[in-house]
Formats: sequence, structure tokens, C-alpha cells
Amino acid sequence: MSPLTPPTAERVAAPTEERNPATADIDAVPTVEVLRLLNAEDARVPAAVAAVLPALAEVVDETVRRLRAGGRVHYFGAGTSGRVAVMDAAELIPTFGLPPGVVVAHIAGGIQALTIPVEGAEDSAEGGAADAAEVTAADVVVGLTASGRAPYVGGALRAARAAGAFTALVSANPDAALASEADVHLGADTGPEAIAGSTRLKAATAQKLILNGLSTATMIALGHTYSNLMVDLAPTNTKLRGRVLTILTEATGLPEQTCATALTAADGELKTALVSLLGALAPTDARRALAAAGGQVRAALAASART
Repeated sequence: MSPLTPPTAERVAAPTEERNPATADIDAVPTVEVLRLLNAEDARVPAAVAAVLPALAEVVDETVRRLRAGGRVHYFGAGTSGRVAVMDAAELIPTFGLPPGVVVAHIAGGIQALTIPVEGAEDSAEGGAADAAEVTAADVVVGLTASGRAPYVGGALRAARAAGAFTALVSANPDAALASEADVHLGADTGPEAIAGSTRLKAATAQKLILNGLSTATMIALGHTYSNLMVDLAPTNTKLRGRVLTILTEATGLPEQTCATALTAADGELKTALVSLLGALAPTDARRALAAAGGQVRAALAASART
């Protein structure tokens, strides 16, 4: 492109780009009314996400199957979508003890785009394909784009499908242009944003809720919880070390000192201590039962009760 050539412009057709009549006067009302208008729009998001839960369940089940077989999960997004993806992937490590690299987030423009926007990177389908070069047929790929048309995400989805991966698209556009590039489309119909085109609002909230559901339901299925307790969390700070003891006391109903003693005997392994206490097992037997049960606490306890 020569210096005199104007940059290419595209008029994106998506609900998120439309003007919202409910907020037309948002710049002419008192502050509390501005906040009420924003809150009213935010309140529409849960219903939009609820409408795609059956499709999300399909993605969760396939993700569980592939992770159990040794595959990985890759998120691809640009701008806000990419930042939501990075946050979800990062938080799985301390929350569920997931090893780094099992769920990987790719953001257009690279890691620097987390804090300094690299908006032009969204337009590169080649960049998305290049970032997806490590995807294999064993993997799951989730593309996130509010409008449903980001070329970066499209390039990643096409490369992933060519590699044989299972693909899903998360958008805020039921008629997303990239829907045909994915095996499953999660098009949450969040409608026009309070500020036209500002997809850091409802669209991003919907993406956060969908990824929360996807990753949390997957971790539950893989045995990283017992009841509603995080039994694989990494106790990497004072608060989390205290939470480990709280989990043991809540799950067993036993005194804190008893739980602390069991945790020490289990070499600090929360799950081992939990199965040891609930199943009246030595730590080595509890560890063996967990291994045989694929890390599932309930299954390990059931198996030990039968022996």
C-alpha cells in the first residue's frame, strides 16, 4: 500500500454494531441513570447465554473426551475476546491444578496485546492460521469473536479444521459469518451494545460466562472437584493454604488439626488426604485408589468401599 492509498474500511453487519434505542440519551442523563441503563442491558446477558447451553454441553462433552485422550484446548480471540480467553486459561492452573499448556489462549498480536491494543492484528487470517500451527487432530479449538467475523479467528478455525481438530465458535451474532467454519456455533444473542460497537460490554460478558461454563464443567467432569469444592487447587499463597484446610474440614466434618495431620501424612496432597480421611485409608492406599479412578474422588471412595 502506498502512502497515498487509504486503508481499507469494512462495514460490519452484526447486532453488536447496531445502535441501541434504549440508550440513545445515555449522555444526557444523571450518572445513576447511566448506570441503570448499563445494568439493564447487562441483565439481558444470562438469558442469551442460557439459549446456547445445549450447544455448550456438546462442546463440553467433546472437550472432556479429547482431554482424557491426551488432547489440548486452544482459545483464539482478538482484542477483548482474546483477553477474556487469556484470563480463563490462566485461571484454570491455580484453581484446578491444571498443568500449564493443557488449555492455551492465543490472542491476535501476541502477549503484548493484553495491555497495549494491537487492533490491526484482528484483520490477519494468516496470523490466526500461523498461531494455530501447533493444533493437532487430538485438540479442541474455540474461536471467540463478538461480531462473528474476525479474520484472525477465521484463519485459526480453518487451520484447526484442516488439522482435524474439533472446533467451536463463540460469538454475539446468531448469524455469524464464521459459523460455517466451526463444528458448533455458540451465538449468544446479546443484541446491540449500550454504546454501539463497544463489545467489551454485553458481548464480552457473554463470552466470559460461556468460557466459565465450558472450562468449569470440563474440570468437574475430569474430577478436579469433589461436590462443589476445589480439590486440585494449587496452594501457592497463604490464603490458598488456608483454603485447603477449609476444604478438608468442610468435606469431612473433622477438626482442623485432624485434617492438618492427614494433609501432612499425604505429603500435602489435598485429594489424597481427603480420600484417606473419608475412606479410612492409609495415604498410599488413597493415592492408589485415586490413580485407579482417574482422579475422581467419589469413584475412588466407591471402589475402596467395595474392597
